[in-house]
Amino acid sequence: MNALAPLVVVAGPTGSGKSDLAIALAETFQGEIVNCDSLQLYRYLNIGTAKTPEAERRGVPHHLFDIVLPEEVFTAGDYSRLARAVVKEIAGRGKLPIVAGGTGFYLRALLNGLFPGPGRNDDLRARLLRRPGSLHKLLHRFDPPAAARIHANDTKKLIRALEVCLLARRPISSLHAQGTEPLTGFRILKIGLDPPRAELLERLNHRCTKMFEAGLADEVQQVIALGYPPTAKAFESIGYREAILYLAGEFTPDEAIAATQVATRQYAKRQRTWFRREPGILWLEGFGNSTQTIETANCFVQSFLNNS
Repeated sequence: MNALAPLVVVAGPTGSGKSDLAIALAETFQGEIVNCDSLQLYRYLNIGTAKTPEAERRGVPHHLFDIVLPEEVFTAGDYSRLARAVVKEIAGRGKLPIVAGGTGFYLRALLNGLFPGPGRNDDLRARLLRRPGSLHKLLHRFDPPAAARIHANDTKKLIRALEVCLLARRPISSLHAQGTEPLTGFRILKIGLDPPRAELLERLNHRCTKMFEAGLADEVQQVIALGYPPTAKAFESIGYREAILYLAGEFTPDEAIAATQVATRQYAKRQRTWFRREPGILWLEGFGNSTQTIETANCFVQSFLNNS
């Protein structure tokens, strides 16, 4: 019987150093990195997504970056299909696939498959859209775990969660947990980064400031100049939507930075909550670029590979 191929996951909140750790592990264990960040999939969006520049990838192969155009909608199902093919191809060449990123729903889709939820119902969505102020309260009534994971201002996710609850007559959280087609052929090591909260928030605030100083608004203008509208799907993400408002004259530079910092901190909190519920993660209480974190992660991976 063929042994299961090893696969390593590096997860955690934004700013925790997942990319740094993934590259370090890939260098040590002949690995290749598979993106699991929904924004780093997009072409032309580099500054606001904190995408690792080519020059800093140290020759490590990176997969599923820059594959989606800014106006395209890319679903968790699309990600699962492509990522499963990529990790199998990497393993087939005798290399170690390292899935790195902070989009928890994409990771769940890759590892567990997607739930058999109902399709889109435009009439129901239209009715829900007419009461945007009560969506989060409604979801909390029908599905408290889902409401805890979705921000009160994330209208699209709230509507989809309510759509599933009302049409399937089951909480979307129970369907998510169910999955359908788990990834087969692999044994999986999941490593999570959980640096001190105060230090993480300080880094996130600094990173948001540096993004605007590095030309985030200019990057947005360049993408728009390519023919993509300010309403493109990619521009709905944190940092880009604030840059759009700045370019429209609705934010000053300081207001754009402050709004991005608040949204980023809130997102990191939601990511922490999500991954804390993910079973089987080995947690490291440090940033991914620290020597101690890398050494401990190396020990985890080496032990995992030895126990084949």
